[in-house]
Amino acid sequence: MTKSSKPAGTRALKERLKSKKQRTKSSKAWLERQLNDPYVRAAKAQGFRSRAAYKLKEMDDKYHFLKRGMKVVDLGAAPGGWTQVLVERCGEGNVLGVDLQPMDPMDGAVLLELNFMDDAAPALIREKMSGAVNAVLSDMAAPATGHRETDHLRIMGLCEAALEFACDVLSPGGLFLCKVLQGGTEKALLETLKKRFGRVLHMKPPASRSDSAEMYVIALNFR
Repeated sequence: MTKSSKPAGTRALKERLKSKKQRTKSSKAWLERQLNDPYVRAAKAQGFRSRAAYKLKEMDDKYHFLKRGMKVVDLGAAPGGWTQVLVERCGEGNVLGVDLQPMDPMDGAVLLELNFMDDAAPALIREKMSGAVNAVLSDMAAPATGHRETDHLRIMGLCEAALEFACDVLSPGGLFLCKVLQGGTEKALLETLKKRFGRVLHMKPPASRSDSAEMYVIALNFR
């Protein structure tokens, strides 16, 4: 990341993890990376629940797909970084965060501890959103196994499930955005999206770590 692209509220000095506790090398490396990540520091300084908030901000700053008044469902919302951005850009009372994990309450959003793949979920979410849903977003990721092919298939499975859900609840002209891992099978998903949406974009935002295979697909104008 260039100096000019770093989020506000960061420091340039690199810090070392100081602790007498015994940690594995991988655990220590992860903690040191978090300590020195400018997006982690910016999230703490600016009150966002996760560094992931900046990924959504960067994507919307480029493509301007979030509009005031949109009714938005945030799948896999915990801990709530994306939900905060959605409330900020779409307005209070327009955002529903869904996750299997409990989340701390958030002003301006309804939060549901729910499996979106349950049969009853679409009807419940329509009820909570008072009908139309204009956008479904997903930053979900399955727990990593360390096996690239397995991790790729798991996250693509989540993305496909999110798309099926989106097609069930979206109003015409709606938006679908989800995280995928580059690895081959995302091409089939892109083809499906092109059939169901008028325009399909993809982006790896600057806040995504350079060593990550993640990217995001943004599908506009649901048919």
